[in-house]
Amino acid sequence: MNENEFKNVINTSKSYHSTSFGKSIAIPFISGVLGCSLVLGTCFGVSGIRERILGSTETSSPTQSNTSTSSGVVNTDLVSLSNYSDTAIYAASKILPSIVGISVTYNVTSSSYYSMFGNGQTLTSEASASGSGIIISEDGYIVTNNHVVDSSSESTYYDISEATSLKVTLYGDETQYDATIVGKDSQTDLAVLKIDKTGLTAAEFADSDTVQVGEFAMAVGNPLDLGTTITCGVVSAVNRKVQDSESATTFSCIQTDAAINSGNSGGALVNSQGQVIGINTLKVSSTGVEGIGFAIPINSTTDIIDQLITYNTVKRPYIGISGRDLNAETADRYNLVEGVYVVSVEEYSAAEKAGLKVGDVIIGADGQSITTMDQLNEIKNSHSIGDTMTLKINRDGQERDLTLTLGEQNSN
Repeated sequence: MNENEFKNVINTSKSYHSTSFGKSIAIPFISGVLGCSLVLGTCFGVSGIRERILGSTETSSPTQSNTSTSSGVVNTDLVSLSNYSDTAIYAASKILPSIVGISVTYNVTSSSYYSMFGNGQTLTSEASASGSGIIISEDGYIVTNNHVVDSSSESTYYDISEATSLKVTLYGDETQYDATIVGKDSQTDLAVLKIDKTGLTAAEFADSDTVQVGEFAMAVGNPLDLGTTITCGVVSAVNRKVQDSESATTFSCIQTDAAINSGNSGGALVNSQGQVIGINTLKVSSTGVEGIGFAIPINSTTDIIDQLITYNTVKRPYIGISGRDLNAETADRYNLVEGVYVVSVEEYSAAEKAGLKVGDVIIGADGQSITTMDQLNEIKNSHSIGDTMTLKINRDGQERDLTLTLGEQNSN
């Protein structure tokens, strides 16, 4: 092979490899890039596809936001942090003018104080407490917790007077307004106050029966007497049964992880629309416990509030007994049946008039089986004063039915 033939072979080989590279790699690569560009361009031109790829950067008005599920419709769309912030700002701005701080002053008198010399003495000092309240009318009516303003105490070492001073501070107003107690109810832990002021912003109530676990919740009040403060979280549970250790009263509450601290009592738990879904009442406070607070559902308070304003008390149907729960083990031990053991019967009460006696065991009410006083009271409270109620009792091993006409009980 001469030199010219060798050059021709080399040139032919270069031409072949160049052509092969273009066909097998370069052309498909370029075609792919062009294809992807066309597809992405089309996708980004369609807003729905663009939002799924990059996420929406648009923010909606909190008044049109789907972050609230109080309507009962579950929102399955993800919410951006900016929308969450807008929701909290909107809810706060709406509820804050309706929240008040409450300051209460008492006299505390020791009843068994002994000096170092052994001489009995009585000492009187002044004590104060703080809480929160919710404005419910433009002319100065405020709802709060009974334990914020009530001074009852069972201590044998000291006595607490009725409040000697009750002051209310409005949001954005440093003036302290004198308040009077319109009515209070220890059974529901609610109280209504009144200040001489008009033009106030009344809170808007939501339908607390539609509150769902996981929805936005904001607690608003006067913690530690710092002034109006908000904390945010979610609804942790609904219809949570909680017993107050001091009053032994059982409440059906909304549970939240929004921080509730001393002084928050009587304040509002609100939804994303700034509407009140509950009245902050209790928190679990112990080592190792965080984020467990409770609020009374607002739907369960409206009738109580109306009665406190109208009658200064709560009118409840009344049976007129004290009872003790008998579980299966206790009942078997004393040769009784499971139910509510009648410990005492009040004179002239509905129970006495119906023939109920000490030692009877109530096992049913209005056709429903019962085993506890809570169950009996729940059925009783579904009635009005003057209604008839049927009790099934076990007396000396024999069952019988009694019909009684419910009387009236004052709550305090």
